[in-house]
Amino acid sequence: MNGKTLARIGAIAVVALAIVAAVIDMSRPDDDQDDVAMPGPAVIGRDPLDAELARCGGLGEAGPRDPSCLKAWAENRRRFLGQSTSGAPSAPASFPAPAPLSSSAPFDAPASVPAPAVNGGR
Repeated sequence: MNGKTLARIGAIAVVALAIVAAVIDMSRPDDDQDDVAMPGPAVIGRDPLDAELARCGGLGEAGPRDPSCLKAWAENRRRFLGQSTSGAPSAPASFPAPAPLSSSAPFDAPASVPAPAVNGGR
């Protein structure tokens, strides 16, 4: 036998194995785990806050406008940060707006910072 004939026999054997593997895979019964229509994990027994956060996450852009979602997110932040209910602020702190930059020299250093000293030729 020459090399060309051995290569053909090898190729036929590989194709035959692929066909046998495909037939075996197709003859197996379908698993229910691969079904796309299966419901998600049960919410029973979970923390009600987790269920509410999951609901709010599914709302999309309407979530930030939903009052119950705002309360759930505030409670989640309070738990995460370990704050007590009495010490937690009722509204977020507001910070003053930054001062506008002057239009005359927007990239200059402030006047209080001295310019670096340049040593001329010694």
